[in-house]
Amino acid sequence: MGRRLQYQRLVWLAVLLTAAFAGLGYRLVDLQVVRHAELSAKAQQNTERKFVLEPRRGDILDVNGNLLATSVFVKTVCADPTLIGTNQALVAHALAPLLQVSEADLGQRLQPRILRETNGVVTTNRYVVLKRKVSTETWQKIQTAMAGLDFGVDEKKLKKTERRFLADLRSSSVFTDWEDDQSRSYPNQALAAHVLGYVGSEETNVDGRPIMQTSGKDGIELTFNTQLAGVRGWRRTETDGHSHEVVALRQQDVEARNGLTVVLTIDAVIQRIMETGLAQGMIDHTPLSITGIAIRPRTGEILAMATLPNFDSNNPGAASADARRNRVIADMVEPGSTFKIVVVSGALNDGIVTLNDQYDCEHGHFPFAGHILHDHEPYGVLSVKNIITHSSNIGAAKIGIKMGDDRLYDYVRRFGFGDSTGLPLPGEVSCRNFVHPVSKWTKVSVAQIPMGQGIGVTRMQMLMAMCAMANNGLLIQPMIVNRLQDEDGNAVVRYSTQRVRQVVTPATCKLMVEALKTVATKDGTAPEAALDHYVVAGKTGTAQKAGKGGYEDGKFVASFIGFFPADDPQICISIVMDEPKNGHYGGRLCAPVFHDVAERIANYLNIRPDNGDGHTPPETLARADNHGVRTTAQIP
Repeated sequence: MGRRLQYQRLVWLAVLLTAAFAGLGYRLVDLQVVRHAELSAKAQQNTERKFVLEPRRGDILDVNGNLLATSVFVKTVCADPTLIGTNQALVAHALAPLLQVSEADLGQRLQPRILRETNGVVTTNRYVVLKRKVSTETWQKIQTAMAGLDFGVDEKKLKKTERRFLADLRSSSVFTDWEDDQSRSYPNQALAAHVLGYVGSEETNVDGRPIMQTSGKDGIELTFNTQLAGVRGWRRTETDGHSHEVVALRQQDVEARNGLTVVLTIDAVIQRIMETGLAQGMIDHTPLSITGIAIRPRTGEILAMATLPNFDSNNPGAASADARRNRVIADMVEPGSTFKIVVVSGALNDGIVTLNDQYDCEHGHFPFAGHILHDHEPYGVLSVKNIITHSSNIGAAKIGIKMGDDRLYDYVRRFGFGDSTGLPLPGEVSCRNFVHPVSKWTKVSVAQIPMGQGIGVTRMQMLMAMCAMANNGLLIQPMIVNRLQDEDGNAVVRYSTQRVRQVVTPATCKLMVEALKTVATKDGTAPEAALDHYVVAGKTGTAQKAGKGGYEDGKFVASFIGFFPADDPQICISIVMDEPKNGHYGGRLCAPVFHDVAERIANYLNIRPDNGDGHTPPETLARADNHGVRTTAQIP
């Protein structure tokens, strides 16, 4: 009986062992064969990681290498609330001052929470972003603060598991994201803000993971975003149970290619001179806005471009959209009398008039096509040259009438009006809808357009037309980027002057310069534009602003555009005020700003003086020794 019982037990034991081994075998087959692909993928998902390596965004420099925009890598500080336990208040108290966030809000974010995903899987919030764009120095202070946390207990008396918990809390509960972010910095705050633009961060998805990406939103930052941004790299590797990389198992490591540096034609010193001069104009006349451009008329290189009010590129959201608009290229205005250079140069070029031809300016009242045209002074008979000197609307209108619609329209288009200038900045308007073909002209158009009425231009278009006068009749594209270079300073792309067309002959330009010289004299409309050691050639403009129901009373756009030295033009400057107070004539308001800016630019660039008779005054010879642009400069 006892022996039979033993046999039965052995049989049951054998059955149980057989069943156990069968179950184990089934499980092994299930894991290794049936579900191999599924489980292998999960294992890889748990241990394999692909990290995106962000390239450093390229710098923006001025023409002399002064830093205008740069990027530094920053940290995204995160936390694992499950490692903090009940110590949220202590950790929040230590970190809130460093992160510059609310201690109460931080404490709430450090609370552990149970989360249920859409597939029903229950997880905890082991990854919480505390703050983005934290500097390396601040992160080091955070690490020090966490390492020095005092829990108010004698840790030597704690159990081993409790001591390990506190050690993990100090070392691992607060960490940084694997992928560094970048912070864009503009060291000179608002300097050249409308040229530089600004950047923004937006979330993008890379291989199923959300990452923050920096991209240009305006200005050079937007136009050259691809070149500045560089090319991402990546790293495919494996991690251990604590999410630390096992370097030996790294499979791919493709370095990011950092962005290129954009070197502008802008000179930061001249930009500062321009913005300072415009700021004084804002104080003196409180216009809605004031703009200024300084350019080399023979090459098209823009040395300064400014609009006030402006904004700080480090914090563009603090300014209104109106303040962020680059009015130099984005606003269309009627040019007023600066446009007379188009009709007069065209008539001279076609041989329709000479500088000495006489026109009766009707003592300031000229009826034509059912309209009365006016001058700001009751002029009688004026020569073509004096029509420029005194800026006679009636004289310009009569020249336009003599030219005829088709020839006038041809020169308007040849000077580039109605087309964009090709400047690589966003937001430029071509004003095509405000340069109507002859078929849409009224009877009075041929007389109004020579006065700068009934046509729309941008400040940049008008400046480039004046540059053609200074450049022997050659219209060129404006330049604002000199080159793109790599991290070692090697030029990758160089930009050069781009010819558009020959608008008028050099002989015509010589005659126009002779007339434009008279504007900045005691007999002209802009005596305050005259410089001490240089002859200025220029033109004033005063345009009444057009509204929906016609021209608006008391609202004007005042301007002055001039270049110097007149017979060897080095710099051309445009100053425009929108709705100034305390007057509205360009010669009285904008010419003084031109004078102040031009004097400082000439001194900075050491432009050789010219006293008007082709000789250099003895007292200024010393200042002329180093003719040309300085190679380096400190921004004042």
